[in-house]
Amino acid sequence: MAKRILIVVLALGLAGTAAWAYKEHRDKQAVLLNAENTYQRAFHDLTYKMDLLHDEIGNTLAMNSQKSLSPALAEVWRLTSEAHADVGQLPLSLLPFNKTEEFLVNIGNFSYRTAVRDLDKEPLTDKEYASLKKLYAQSRDIQDELRDVQKNVLQNNLRWMDVELALATGKEAKDNTIIDGFKTVERTVKGYDNADLNSPSFANFQNRDDNYKHLQGRMVSKKEAIETAKNYAGIKNTRSAEAKPNEKGAHFSFYSVSLKDKDGHEITADITRKGGYPIWFFHKRTIGRQNISLNEASQKAAQFLNKHHFEKMEMFESSQYDNIGVFSFVAKQGDVRIYPETVKMKVALDNGQVVGFMADDFLRSHQKRVIPKPKISEKEARSRVNPKLKVMEKRLAIITGDLNREVLCYEFLGVLNDDTYRIYINAENGDEEKVEKLKDTERTYGKSI
Repeated sequence: MAKRILIVVLALGLAGTAAWAYKEHRDKQAVLLNAENTYQRAFHDLTYKMDLLHDEIGNTLAMNSQKSLSPALAEVWRLTSEAHADVGQLPLSLLPFNKTEEFLVNIGNFSYRTAVRDLDKEPLTDKEYASLKKLYAQSRDIQDELRDVQKNVLQNNLRWMDVELALATGKEAKDNTIIDGFKTVERTVKGYDNADLNSPSFANFQNRDDNYKHLQGRMVSKKEAIETAKNYAGIKNTRSAEAKPNEKGAHFSFYSVSLKDKDGHEITADITRKGGYPIWFFHKRTIGRQNISLNEASQKAAQFLNKHHFEKMEMFESSQYDNIGVFSFVAKQGDVRIYPETVKMKVALDNGQVVGFMADDFLRSHQKRVIPKPKISEKEARSRVNPKLKVMEKRLAIITGDLNREVLCYEFLGVLNDDTYRIYINAENGDEEKVEKLKDTERTYGKSI
């Protein structure tokens, strides 16, 4: 009797295990199928957008009316933005594809800048028209190459998940049609001379990482990267420590560092290989009840920056989420705020420990600048602001404007209808560069730490 019961129990256990394994397999297949469908959709959308883009650029070449040209160029800008977004959804992060992305961005930049300018007063120049003709030819070649890849994908039922696996493992099969096809697209783009894209209207929108070109210092080792992460996390002893270099094909080199402190809490960080600067770090631990105020936490954050040689930084935003203070600091050069050089921090309100640090924007942009003198007065700039805005602060600031170009502005911070805004007026021509509505959280005005 006991043996029969045991057999029944074992049978039920095996059946349960089999059912669990089947469910796991089915769920995994569903995830893989969803990813494959996403990749397929993005690829076919990209191919279709390139068809439309090629036709639309051709339309602009045939237009003689400035009234028709502006909306046509706006459509070109929309299509390039969507095509660039489609590229971003494909598993190509480890495959060099930056020239093709740069091509899309360059067309987008030109079409946007041209569409919004007054073409009656400033029509297309002969050089811009010649450049458009080159871009038209280039888009045709990219279109043809993508169509060849699409044809092979459809005829041979090729899977994008195989591409992702090949790129992730570095084991690219010699006959991987999709990878070979995209490499051909990239070579096609490289074959063009982009010298004519250097005019102001074709200002090249640099990738935001921009290779961290302003970083100073020598290349650091894994051991040094680990020590940097420990220093920023404020720990001396660790249970474990590991640093891995990033994969080949990325735009810049860094170590991904993983630590565990003596209590088993995990610290993760990315450290640049050049100079050994922390791009970011996070200390994952449970935050206890609040013991310090937001203002005290802001002082802890400022002290942390000074300790780690982030000098001449000024806090411009603070907020609280549960028991964590979140702070944004901006660099200053003289009396001018340099908003591209921003550092964001998280401070635990139980003991004032910095548990999050983001210096990505700062590292991309930090440099000594020659700041021009404003061409319009503060009074004139103020006249360009909505007169109903109650101005609380005003200053000079450098912000990132259209096409990622830095612009010197007058910054006005004020209140309108119980909402707080930052408004930036171009200090050269008086244009309204940007309007930001601040979040309805606790913030600090005009307090230098």
